[in-house]
Formats: sequence, C-alpha cells, structure tokens
Amino acid sequence: MRLHAIVSDLDTARLAVDGGATVLQLRLKGASTDEVVAQGPPYLDLCRAAGIAFVVNDDLDAALRLEADGVHLGNEDEGAEDALAAGVLVGLSAATVEEASEAQRAGAGYVGAGPVWETPTKRNVAPIGLAGLSAITEAITIPVVAIGGVDAGNVAECIAAGADGVAVVRASTEARALREAVDAALAAR
Repeated sequence: MRLHAIVSDLDTARLAVDGGATVLQLRLKGASTDEVVAQGPPYLDLCRAAGIAFVVNDDLDAALRLEADGVHLGNEDEGAEDALAAGVLVGLSAATVEEASEAQRAGAGYVGAGPVWETPTKRNVAPIGLAGLSAITEAITIPVVAIGGVDAGNVAECIAAGADGVAVVRASTEARALREAVDAALAAR
C-alpha cells in the first residue's frame, strides 16, 4: 500500500514499477470495458513480473476479465459488493470520515482519501487537507492511501497525518523519490 501509481500509459507504468511502486492502478478514463481489457495485459504482465498488485480503476468487469488483483471505485461507481463477492481487493474513495467509515463497513481493503490538496485530476472538488486526512485515518482501521496533489515534497506530511501510503497520477514518473520518502516517513513514525 505504500505507493500506488495511477497510470494510463505503459511508459509511465514501467517508470513507476522500476521506481518502487507497490500497486499499479490502470486508469483509462472514458475507455470502454472492452478497450480496458484489450489494453490491460501488458500492465498485468508488468505487475506480475515485479510481484506487485494490479488494480483497475472504475471498471469491475474489466478487472475481472483481466484477472486483476483489485478494483478501485470512486464515490459514484457501483460494484463494490460484486467485487467483494468475486474475491478481489476493493479500494474505495473517501473525502469524509463518513465515507471512509462506510467503505470500511462495506469491506473495502483500503481507502483512497482525498484530494488532500488541489489537483487537476479532481477539478471542482474541495481538498480535505491534512486535517481531513488525519480525521479519516483516526476513524478507520483499514489502510488509508492519501491522494491529490501528493509529491515527494509533501509525502512525509501525509504519513505523519496517519496515511499508510500515497497514490499519485502526475508524479508517477517520480516513483523512486516518492517511495524513498514514504519509506523514510513510515520508519520515522
């Protein structure tokens, strides 16, 4: 759970895995299930070779067809119950203590909490800040992964707020620096 790299191209995926990502999340916004399934095998192979988890973003059917390790679902996405019944890892997004608590009650394996800071991937969504992240980590017992505006310069703050790891989109190419920062912050906690 230390470093989730959220990727949409194979070059970035390779950089993230080589840099120490512990989870690779394939995010192909706007792609159909068939398109995700068609594009997914090289990502799955990369994860299997590296011994890390492969997660599909927002598409349970694609995750099941690819035999992914898990699926990450946002607040508007459906399928958490079906994913749990299928035995795959389920990550759920949460921006409030209530959402995080509900995710834990639903059986999620982890919560993606955020956005912690402003980010272009979540326009028009108010950041929860470190206080919101801390409130979530204190309220639940499943792993919490901080997301939203996270980079190597602020990873330690996320870990100090109780996060078990971080998820990045734009910073996936900086995986090595991020992983080192996460490891150091967790060792100091």
